[in-house]
Amino acid sequence: MSQPASAMILSADPAAIARAGRVLAEGGLVAFPTETVYGLGGDATSDAAVAAIFKAKGRPSFNPLIAHVSGLDQAAALVEFNGDAHRLAERFWPGPLTLVLKRRPDSPVSLLASAGLDSVAVRMPDHPVALALIRAAGRPLAAPSANRSGRVSPTRAEHVAQCLEGRIAMVLDGGPCRVGVESTVLDLSEQPPTLLRPGGVTAEELEAVLGHPIRRALETPDAPRSPGQLESHYAPALPVRLDAAGAEPGEALLGFGPASDCVLNLSPKGDLSEAAAHLFAMLRALDRPDYRGIAVMPIPEKGLGLAINDRLRRAAAPRDKQK
Repeated sequence: MSQPASAMILSADPAAIARAGRVLAEGGLVAFPTETVYGLGGDATSDAAVAAIFKAKGRPSFNPLIAHVSGLDQAAALVEFNGDAHRLAERFWPGPLTLVLKRRPDSPVSLLASAGLDSVAVRMPDHPVALALIRAAGRPLAAPSANRSGRVSPTRAEHVAQCLEGRIAMVLDGGPCRVGVESTVLDLSEQPPTLLRPGGVTAEELEAVLGHPIRRALETPDAPRSPGQLESHYAPALPVRLDAAGAEPGEALLGFGPASDCVLNLSPKGDLSEAAAHLFAMLRALDRPDYRGIAVMPIPEKGLGLAINDRLRRAAAPRDKQK
């Protein structure tokens, strides 16, 4: 869905929330308040909507996005809840705690939203407008902070409009955010649990509920500070060759723009948003034992192409650098 010329600030009454829910269901972007900061919301199950989020933010790389849910049942359809996750969700949800968990095999969350990982970050925000909007949209919402990449996170609707004017459909004004800092992110996809980002819930509070220590990523050099930081973290099993003019014998060619003899094409018309939306799903689709490698045609180093090439370089990194 194309975005209008300017972002409308609407008071978050029931009619505006219903309208925003329809925009989200159609693939548009809506900024909305949470207890932490304003989020830039899009359909977490839509590759195209998630690509539009990255484009609107000018995000330099495809960092994993948090899937915002309105309840535990909705979260359990996305990820595999373990005992620690249940205990923490019962204590801190709704609230400023994000849990990184293994994605379910049938999880509808876009691979682009999880940056190609086998885990998904989920949280239930503690704000009536956010919860009502998720229910109105009828799907989980991917929602990083509603600002241009590198800018200060917004805590008021007018901050969002100043930063994202012309890039999103509307801003739901729910007043100033109560907490004002991002959520705590705890990785429960592996043991021991790792604190990836400090936030509104302290490490001591988490340990008190869990009954055992958690690892601090900042204190553990080998632990990524956020999912996907390791150089080869995104690599498929097959070797990846970049800037390929064509496929060598046994390779599958991943095309971009007008191309012949490619097995799959990120965007035949050369659209970087479309290419971003297809990136992780197509890499996985080509990661098959009947090929000996994946050759990727050149992607322009501009706009979303910077992020696409960042992830492709990680996929192509020498395997002896994997941790």
